[in-house]
Amino acid sequence: MVASALRLAAGGIVTRASLSEALPRRRAKSNEVINLIGLLQRVTAAGIEIDGSRVASIGPGLVVLLAVRPADDEAAALRLLDRLLQYRIFADESGKMNLSLTQTQGDLLLVPQFTLAADTHKGLRPGFSTAAAPEQGRRLFDTVVAAARVRHPRVETGVFGAHMRVSLTNDGPVTFWLES
Repeated sequence: MVASALRLAAGGIVTRASLSEALPRRRAKSNEVINLIGLLQRVTAAGIEIDGSRVASIGPGLVVLLAVRPADDEAAALRLLDRLLQYRIFADESGKMNLSLTQTQGDLLLVPQFTLAADTHKGLRPGFSTAAAPEQGRRLFDTVVAAARVRHPRVETGVFGAHMRVSLTNDGPVTFWLES
């Protein structure tokens, strides 16, 4: 599904509409939660090191920590991407949060972070049955990354499953929890 949507990029311009048309929509069952988590942080700079080597760095823009839940699918992943690219958290000329990452052309750093999907409601240790299996998490993270690279000029990423050291300078601080 997503592969066919992304193949559009090779033959022409990929738009929000062509990505949406290529992906089927599905409704959640009444007891099913379909919502990827994105923790957005407006930054002046950020970077990722793995084993002492810098693997990603950005200037002003957004760091987005992404978590996938078991019922999430490609449509939910693309909805979250759409929201985070259009979410108005950058200052306009009046100093109000009125501009999106797309409008400011800021950098985007996507970081896989399954621990955001942890169940922390009771006890003193997080439970991870509320997070997607690694294969599903990797697939949907890759979906978001591929679509982001089509839609946004500057995208850097962390490495799924790696022990990363993420550094950032939060601008504000401005941090938001988004769900698709």
